[in-house]
Amino acid sequence: MTAGSRRRRWLRWLWKLPLLLLALSVLQVLALRFVDPPFTAFMAARQLQAWGDGNWGFRITYDWRDLDQIAASLPVSLVAAEDQNFARHDGFDFAAIEKARASNARGRKVRGASTISQQLAKNLFLWSGRSRASRWVRKGVEAWYTLLIEALWPKSRILEVYANVAEFGDGIYGAQAAARSFWRKDAARLSPAQSATLAAVLPNPKRYSAARPGPYVQRRARWIERNVHRIGGTAYLDTLD
Repeated sequence: MTAGSRRRRWLRWLWKLPLLLLALSVLQVLALRFVDPPFTAFMAARQLQAWGDGNWGFRITYDWRDLDQIAASLPVSLVAAEDQNFARHDGFDFAAIEKARASNARGRKVRGASTISQQLAKNLFLWSGRSRASRWVRKGVEAWYTLLIEALWPKSRILEVYANVAEFGDGIYGAQAAARSFWRKDAARLSPAQSATLAAVLPNPKRYSAARPGPYVQRRARWIERNVHRIGGTAYLDTLD
């Protein structure tokens, strides 16, 4: 084989590689519609960080529960807290993004406008990175996985997975692990107030504590409970596909 033919062969493979990666990502997301994820990229990164810090005894706490084994007040609290347009958007809440951009331009720092679908894509699949180039690549990958999740999963599955993989405390992932760690009960027995408190610590569960909620978390939890009633209470879940 001549050098020219080898080069052409490599070029053909390089042209096919992006298509192969796209196909693998579609299969990956489609599989997770039916198979509960054993871990996420965020969990793996947190465990590796602990080992890198020399904390060899650190272990991720994660215990999957199906949506019907979680108190209905928790998933609806997550929607009320983070993504009130969850049932209506296709992965991106452009109205919320524009509102956040306008508020930031006026010097008012507001929470981000990421949807539950975007946060789920980030938790499941993305790596951490600090450089500007890495951030832009991550945003692109996040957008692609968000589109796939919205296209291939029903809304109820998105909410089920998110309730199971969201970090509610340092290394504590999902409704069941949080309920057991903070209140010694199963996720099915969470009260509306406890569910709102868990939602209130997002997206910074290392700074805020659900077990010992400070004034900010208490105020936010009360706001979330009011928002739950505004969007229809637990009956809201019956409107999801």
